[in-house]
Amino acid sequence: MLPRELSVAAVLLLCVQSLHGSAFHPVSSHEFTAYRMQQYNLVQQKYGCRGAILGAEARSADEPVLTRRCVIMKVMDFTTEKYLEAQRQNAAAILILLPTNISAVPYDSIQSFMVSESEVLLKEILIPVYVAPEDEKLLIMYEEVKQAAATRTLSIFVRVLRSMVTATAFQMSLSNTAAIKSSTDTTFTTLEGVLPGAEEDAPTIVITAHYDSYGLAPWLSYGADSNGSGVTILLELVRLFQKLFSSPGTKPPFNLMFSLTGGGKYNFLGTKRWIEDHLDHAESSLLHDNVAFVLCLDTLANSDELHMHVSRPPKPDSPIQSFLEQLEEVVSSRFPWVKVGLVHKKINLVESSVVWEHERYSLRRIPSFTLSRLEDPKSELRGSMLDTMSQVDFRKMKRNGVIVAETLARYMYNLSDKGSPKDMQVFKGQLDFHDSRMSSLMSSLTSVPRATQLLDKEPAHILLVNSLEHEFKRHLQQVHRHTFRQDKKDPDITFFDQMSQQIVMYRVKPAAFDLFLGGCIAAYLAIVYYTIQNFDYLYIKLKAAAKYKHE
Repeated sequence: MLPRELSVAAVLLLCVQSLHGSAFHPVSSHEFTAYRMQQYNLVQQKYGCRGAILGAEARSADEPVLTRRCVIMKVMDFTTEKYLEAQRQNAAAILILLPTNISAVPYDSIQSFMVSESEVLLKEILIPVYVAPEDEKLLIMYEEVKQAAATRTLSIFVRVLRSMVTATAFQMSLSNTAAIKSSTDTTFTTLEGVLPGAEEDAPTIVITAHYDSYGLAPWLSYGADSNGSGVTILLELVRLFQKLFSSPGTKPPFNLMFSLTGGGKYNFLGTKRWIEDHLDHAESSLLHDNVAFVLCLDTLANSDELHMHVSRPPKPDSPIQSFLEQLEEVVSSRFPWVKVGLVHKKINLVESSVVWEHERYSLRRIPSFTLSRLEDPKSELRGSMLDTMSQVDFRKMKRNGVIVAETLARYMYNLSDKGSPKDMQVFKGQLDFHDSRMSSLMSSLTSVPRATQLLDKEPAHILLVNSLEHEFKRHLQQVHRHTFRQDKKDPDITFFDQMSQQIVMYRVKPAAFDLFLGGCIAAYLAIVYYTIQNFDYLYIKLKAAAKYKHE
């Protein structure tokens, strides 16, 4: 009898082993690219996340316990409160899933995310924060961890039992665990070009826009409105005014200088260095001479408002006051639904940072102002990953460009004093703004992220700056490319690497399942052992029961 008992036990043990093996059968993994949150030091302040290492189990932000877990959130879930709660509970990391089609996200959700994004960027955080574009497998993972969090409404016993038997966990880990390294080898490139006026000693008008972008993750910051719109309008102004300046009969008594500056999202460091180069190092410069004013273009791709930001109220009969009057005249006669306002903000000399580009010029006593659709310089719209082409209203951006062009023309040609009609159109026909060109320029600008830390290192980003320089050379004279490199011993800004990472996601059973399965196996073996040890007794009992039933 004993050999037969042993053979039965062996078969049962093989079944148990098979069950155990099947539970831990290797599950396919998924590798995806994620982009780390900003990390930089500026003006002795630290910003962004200080961590990069990731090795933790994924959990929904709705879970009550997030300690040592990777918190998963969609754009529509993300709030400052959830972000701070994950930080308070010492979560291992935060992973934000970014939709591939931003235009499908409700407007309220976009605005809410932008507000939270701007708030969390103001301070540093020790845990790593990553952003990954959504894909099918990440969405499946998100739904499962979301459903697991929803079971919190069940009783504790049912919840634990369900988790032990049916739940799966998603383990996140980095394929690259190299340490974060700092970098002060950052360059700022500024492009400039000139259209000489009709007179030798003509005053100069400077039109400028910064071309870099900003957002939670540098690799996902495309900056369509801020400030792709300013760059697009400036390049159209370059093309149109070049036609006016090319004919002696329409060449105005002003020089027009155009500049595209880098480092705008980081205290306008590129503008600062460019001004210093002209005023402190160049023997002769248009900025040295008679500058009527500097016009900075910033965030103009939407809205029915135009705000003129100044550091001090313009004096009567000053060029800036005259420009403002011409601006109001153009708007009231042709675009009466557009609201124009003057916003005065003093520069706080105690602070080392500035919020508008014109403040860099004002600090050097050069008359300047910024035109923007935004009234608040700290608006969340000036730096967001969701600032994409879907947020651009091309009709309104073109209208804003026309307003700037017509106002400049009325100012430079003194059309008001010459009795020209208020609704006179200079830019029409061959001088009209081209819809297709503006769309093409915006598409080119948003084809790659324009974060400062990428523009001088990645081939595609270098090519973008080269294409902007080519646009200048097509229409302007005296085109120069200024490249400013930081002093490594005393840098203005320090960036950090490991901004693009490969994350591997494994789908596994949670540790609780191991305990549950181990308990089942132990109980099963106990039953088998008892059966073997008492086989004769059980056999007699079963035989007696069968005989009794037969009788």
